[in-house]
Amino acid sequence: MSDETLTRERPTPEQIEDVVIRFAGDSGDGMQLAGTQFTASSALFGNDLATLPNFPAEIRAPQGTIGGVSSFQVHIADWDILTPGDSPDCLVAMNPAALKANLHDLVKGGLLIVNTDAFEERNFAKAGYDTNPLEDGSLDAYQVVGAPMEELTKEAVKGSGVTGRAVLRSKNFFALGLMSWIYTRPLDPVVEWITTKFGADSPLTKANESALKAGYNYGITIEALHHTYEIQPAKLPPGEYTNVVGNTATAWGLVAASEKASIPLFLGSYPITPASTILEELARHKNFGVKTLQAEDEIAGIGAAVGAAFTGRLAVTSTSGPGLALKSETLSLALIMELPLIVIDIQRGGPSTGLPTKVEQSDLLFAMYGRHGESPLPIVSTSSPSDAFDSAFEAARIAIKYMTPVILLTDGYIATSSEPWRLPDVDALPDISRPFASIEPGETFLPYLRDETTMSRPWAIPGQPGLEHRIGGLEKDATTGNVSYDPDNHETMTHVRARKIQGIANDIPEVEVYGEGANLLVLGWGSTYGAIRTAVNRVRKAGREVAHVHLRHLNPFPPNLGEVLAGFDTILIPEINTGQLSHLIRAEYLLPTVGYNRVQGLPIKARDIETKIHEILDGEVTE
Repeated sequence: MSDETLTRERPTPEQIEDVVIRFAGDSGDGMQLAGTQFTASSALFGNDLATLPNFPAEIRAPQGTIGGVSSFQVHIADWDILTPGDSPDCLVAMNPAALKANLHDLVKGGLLIVNTDAFEERNFAKAGYDTNPLEDGSLDAYQVVGAPMEELTKEAVKGSGVTGRAVLRSKNFFALGLMSWIYTRPLDPVVEWITTKFGADSPLTKANESALKAGYNYGITIEALHHTYEIQPAKLPPGEYTNVVGNTATAWGLVAASEKASIPLFLGSYPITPASTILEELARHKNFGVKTLQAEDEIAGIGAAVGAAFTGRLAVTSTSGPGLALKSETLSLALIMELPLIVIDIQRGGPSTGLPTKVEQSDLLFAMYGRHGESPLPIVSTSSPSDAFDSAFEAARIAIKYMTPVILLTDGYIATSSEPWRLPDVDALPDISRPFASIEPGETFLPYLRDETTMSRPWAIPGQPGLEHRIGGLEKDATTGNVSYDPDNHETMTHVRARKIQGIANDIPEVEVYGEGANLLVLGWGSTYGAIRTAVNRVRKAGREVAHVHLRHLNPFPPNLGEVLAGFDTILIPEINTGQLSHLIRAEYLLPTVGYNRVQGLPIKARDIETKIHEILDGEVTE
């Protein structure tokens, strides 16, 4: 097929408000790349969007098996959306395993695109099919479009210089071209990305571009796809936007905090899924004075960060649940030393290695209590990929102002998914700097003489004459900082550290209630934000009253939270755990809660929360 086919007049596309598309195939089929490029084209077109990458937990799962299926879901719309969608309207299945693993999510009557070349006997057995699903009637409820993607890709890349098995690596671009035709996406951004990635004269550039155009042309030429769709640009608030991934936004928030604190940023980290890309992103920003250390293990990573904090850096360490466990002893050391430190925990399915590529909110109680001794710490949570910038900045603000470690909770869904983000006015961000300790000639430095407002101690940089003081894990005298084993002093210091953290409640915003006149409140934290707000909006649109409060600060809680909660008859708390926020709310405010809890390694769906809300309003759920 020639480029001339691309100019053939297309039928007038049907205008639709939104669509949810899922690309699925073997982990080596390039579905993440195809989905990412489809997303990028949609972002440039002006659609609002939200994505959900879903990776296999095994690095090299057997090819063609359900355990090796990788998928990428994207929701694009002409209105402001908050989730990657409950169920796909269109599924691209590159082999039988991808079909078997994802078909149950496809809406009835949905569009199913299959790579027919992969539907053969050996692949049926690997996927657990007894018969060919393309022929046994099991797909009659869907619009099925078959494409021999492998044969057409081979034909398209002839003459590109790519030979052998490498030829089939371009079949994801064939699928991308076909989907671009169906949903009226421009090819130019993808072609530009291919050229930039591989070079103008690279055989890979020629092969991938040819496969992309072949898929697009296939959509033009086959009769089954003369009906196409188009989603108009979304009407978003004016400003400059970029499509941002959660971990990237977290890294940028830290860089912004470093600039606004006027101190260099240091990250000491050990690679762990799904936190590693924060390390990778920050390593790209040496131009901002960022220093990164890929440490030998989790303990070394936080140890280096504590050392950096002692020398006056904005110190950060990033990890996931297993790494947070390993860091806990050094985190307690930073707490008793009262040094500013940000510990980013990107939660994943546990315990132990658990589900390393899947999402969970199961580290909240660990963040609250997972240290020895009396060791309260501030906890800040992230609600979405674009919110990651603000929450990282807020964690840095609290750490510096109050001379304390801060735990920033995000999760695997936020870390790897993306959405449009309106770039902030960096000049408008607040100054979060604080002066280092200094001393006049003849004065005695008292390292634990506290600020009357924040109760934070001075930040004394080592090597400064007159500022010599003890540092370490042994309890210190409440004034001089000398080692003290006095019982009354230890009790005093224990309560002082706790009051300092509790006092942060006076320096954080009060919660705002979304939705007035309701007796039912949906309370959430972290990545459940989009699903909760979407469900609440659907219920309110149906004429029923329900309210929503979402928490950024989990320790201490906002100062008015207890009063707000007491104003509702029922409190519903959806969580991707077995009820950890519910536990904290009941303990703190002695209020009953209704939990909606899922631990399946997947985000909670808006429709499921919507159903639960209706059940409560109908009196079907009382506790």
